[in-house]
Amino acid sequence: TTTTAVTISGRQPLFNRANSATIDQAEKSLEVARADLQTAEQDLIVRLAQAYFDVLVAQDALAATQANKKAVGEQLASAKRNFEVGTATITDSREAQAKFDLATAQEIATDNDLRAKRIALDQLVGRTNIEPKPLATPLMLPAVSPANVEEWVAPSQSSHPSVRKAQLALDIARLETEKARAGHLPTVDAVGSLGSTNARSSGSSGTTTAASLGVQLNVPLFAGYSTQNRIKETLVLEEKSRNDLEVARRAVAQGTRVAFFGVQSGAAQAKALEAAESSSKLALEATQLGYRVGVRVNLDVLNAQTQLFTTQRDLSKARYDVLLAGLRLRQAAGTLQPADISAVNALLAK
Repeated sequence: TTTTAVTISGRQPLFNRANSATIDQAEKSLEVARADLQTAEQDLIVRLAQAYFDVLVAQDALAATQANKKAVGEQLASAKRNFEVGTATITDSREAQAKFDLATAQEIATDNDLRAKRIALDQLVGRTNIEPKPLATPLMLPAVSPANVEEWVAPSQSSHPSVRKAQLALDIARLETEKARAGHLPTVDAVGSLGSTNARSSGSSGTTTAASLGVQLNVPLFAGYSTQNRIKETLVLEEKSRNDLEVARRAVAQGTRVAFFGVQSGAAQAKALEAAESSSKLALEATQLGYRVGVRVNLDVLNAQTQLFTTQRDLSKARYDVLLAGLRLRQAAGTLQPADISAVNALLAK
């Protein structure tokens, strides 16, 4: 006798709380990935702005160093001429030479720093020979809006990616507890099967077809306390996730406050350096006049020039730092968007 049998069976869950919780966890995990993506986007914006402004700062530093070297070279030539005609001592000439040598060394170091900053920017954007545009002149730095730090902190407690990620982790932990508790719940499945059997023997053959459809109920009775212990474990992990959420909220609030006051401090520093630049220019003019009438020496002029160029370099860097700090503030509050770059672009030269 030869018997051939073919059977097709299927099962469709009707009620399974553990499976439902797993599906909900998968959806929460998708939201976690979106929060990670938003964090990466904001980090990219800040890193790109940092690299962009680093090049501009290095360019301004090189320009200030070259201007200082040129001025020192002129003073050196003047000191040598005055020494030759007997109106100045060898001390003035040697002081000017020392200043010139120092300015040359600073120019070499600043030029090398600019090259390194350009390479970093090119690598970040994936192109070569990037030429960043400097800030337009005259420049009015934008004020922080809103001007109240608490108005920055309040939205960050719910919208910041790290807070949302911690909240989602807590939701996933709660669902894990539900999955553990589902070990005590019954499951209901719709089951069905279709089978065909063909039997052949000498002198006879026959085919039998059988179909079944029904509902299957599974009730757990005892699992050796594994379900109870699993519930205890998930409750502890849930508490940990709750504490992690609180830590994330506090960290975001602290970071937002620090970034806010950093913007205010940077704006005040830039304003003070603007006043210092004007004062340094007046001081240099007065020193040069005193040198011409004989009440100032060559070293005084060199020091005044160095102070002016240093102040101009620091002012340029302070302005870039304020713009970058504004982006970091929005990143700390979790509200940084690619559109925020447009406000910075409006301050650049066309």
